[in-house]
Formats: sequence, structure tokens, C-alpha cells
Amino acid sequence: MTSPEQADLSRLRIDREAGSPRRDPPRSPLRLALYFGGVVALALAAFFFFRTIGPAEVVELATVGYVSPSQASSLLTASGYVVAQRKASIASKATGRIVYLGFHEGDKVKKGDIIARIESEDVEASLAQASADLEGTKADRNDAERTLARAKKLFDSRLVSQADLDGASARYDRVVAAIASKEAAVRAAQVQLENTRIRAPFDGTILTKNADIGEVVAPFAAGASSRVAVVTLADMSSLQVEADVSESNIERIKLDQPCEIVLDAYPEQRYSGRVDRIVPTADRAKATVLTKVRFDDRDTRVLPEMSAKVHFLSKELAEKVNAPPKLAVNSNAITTHHQKKIVFVCRDDIISEVPVEVGGSIGSMVEILSGLSAGDKVVVKPSEGLRSGMKVNVKK
Repeated sequence: MTSPEQADLSRLRIDREAGSPRRDPPRSPLRLALYFGGVVALALAAFFFFRTIGPAEVVELATVGYVSPSQASSLLTASGYVVAQRKASIASKATGRIVYLGFHEGDKVKKGDIIARIESEDVEASLAQASADLEGTKADRNDAERTLARAKKLFDSRLVSQADLDGASARYDRVVAAIASKEAAVRAAQVQLENTRIRAPFDGTILTKNADIGEVVAPFAAGASSRVAVVTLADMSSLQVEADVSESNIERIKLDQPCEIVLDAYPEQRYSGRVDRIVPTADRAKATVLTKVRFDDRDTRVLPEMSAKVHFLSKELAEKVNAPPKLAVNSNAITTHHQKKIVFVCRDDIISEVPVEVGGSIGSMVEILSGLSAGDKVVVKPSEGLRSGMKVNVKK
């Protein structure tokens, strides 16, 4: 048995780590930065995600466009078309083949000018026959007149009977009546010949050419291959704008009221005009009244059937000369943010904040000096919470 003194005390150890908790090594600054960066990125992604797919705000849009200074006094605007008030489709009164066509589209003609002519050999032959018959009957009249004069002398000398005198007188009367008939036949042949000549009924411009040399024309297009109108003629001095005005606004329109006319083909050019006529009936289907506006000044660029807008003014134009148009927008689209004038432009239902420089007022519009272009869509009366990048619904 081993004694306590002989025991190996060197193997006795105290485990100081057995009861103490384990400590993790300290984290590096890079790991902490990556951790907090990821949290921020997730928060931003969630913010924009819910901002995009969340309930979109409903907004009303207005279009940026060029406005004339005179439109500040505009009462209302109506759309219409340029229409020639004197226009005709020129057709032939006779049936035949066209052998002559002297004018084409755009040519000017005078009243009485022969625009076209159809074949007329048969009519000319009839006229020549009627004229020859007339000349022969006139010769008979001369002979009957001399015979009647001799019969009167002989009757006065009691050399012929009353019956002979009556016979000579009756023959003369028959010849005179025959002359009247032959003259009527000649006039009828002349009218038929004139019907083969298609003339201009008034001064104007050829708008369309509907037939050509060699084609058959007829008054009522009796055949499938025949034409009715040879050309369409219009008096360009009679051009007016026919605009439809709503029934609810017609009381604001008066005869001779000043207007400004803008053609869609030339938006930079404006024409002064006046209300010439208000048609005394309404269109039941459209609930509108047709109003005709004449031009005070017009150039050769104004053509029939062009689309136009008519601004009915509350007062006379200050000047006849066209003032340059100005880029303008609804004044309710302008707002202030950080002491700057801004507008909210809508593209593909996404809002963008755009700073602008504004000028003077043009009626309910404000001139835009910089920041916008014609055709831009901007938000009218934007809410305080509207910001760039927001998705919106456009109010219909």
C-alpha cells in the first residue's frame, strides 16, 4: 500500500475553463458595415417597392402647347373644317365620250370657260340639217311674199278672184309658220351642241378631276362604266370654317363676333375671322349647332377640307398682325418647392419633378420660358405628397 507521501502530486491540475462561458472572437468593422448596409438596402427596396405597387394617386393632366396672346380673351373653342360655300360638281347634260379636257387640278377658270367637250358629230350634223331647212323655207317665204303682192294688185284691178287672193295669202302664212318651226329646230340643235360643251358656271379653282379623255360621261351615270361629274370646282374666295358649337354654349356666340382661326396644318399661323352665320337648326345626334366663320384675312395656303380650331373672342383683336405664339401651360400646374417653380411631368404614368421658368399670364395659362416642351403632359393641382418616381392613375 502506497503512502500519501509517495503519491505523484504532479498530475493534479485545476481546469479553470470548465465552468466559465465561451467567448466569441470580436467582429471586424467590415462585417459590421456590410451588415448595416444590407439592412438599409432592404429598407430602401421595401420603401420603393410599396411606393410603386401601393395605391396610385389619381391625377388630372394638362398639355403644354403654344398659345396666342389673343386667346386670353377666348370665350370658347370649337373644332371644324374649312369648307367652300360655293362649290359644284360639273357634269355633262348630254351622254357621250370626252374628246377634250382643257383643265386639271389646281387650274383657275373663268365663268364660261370650256372645261371639257364630248363628241358632237351627230349633233353638229343635226344643226347643219336644221339650218339648211331654215334657209330653204326662207326662200319659200320670199316667193310667197312676191306672189301675195302680185295677187293683191291683180285683185285691185279685178283681174283675179277673191279666192285667188286668199290662196296666195294662206300660202304666205304657211311659209311664215314653217320658218318659225325651222328656227326652233335650229335653236334646239344649237342647245344640243352646247350641251356637249362643259363650261365653268363661275370663277373658281379645279379641286378634283373625275374623268379623262376617252371616258363616257352621262347625266345620271346610266352605265357602270360611265361618269357623272367631270371636275369639282370651288370658289376659293368663299372659304369659311364650319365649326360645331355645343348647344349649351351657343348663346355665347353672336353674329359678327371676332374669332381667331388656327389650322392644324399651320399651328404657328393664325387668321382673324368673324361669325358669318349660325345655322338655325341643331344636330340631334351631336347636340351641336353649326356655326360658319368667315376669314378676314386669308392666304393661298388655306385649302378646302383642312381641319381647324376656332377661338371665339370676347373682344376685338388688339392687332391684325400675328403676334408670335408662346409656350404656355395651365396655371394650376405650377407649384413651388424649395423656393423654386416646378411642375410634375407625367410619362408612362410615372411622375417627374421638373423646375421651370415662367413668364406672364395668358388668360388662364402661364407662359413657360424654359423647362418644358410642347406636348408634355403635366399634373394639374398636384397634391403636397406628390414626388418624383411615384406611379399615378390619370383621371379620365
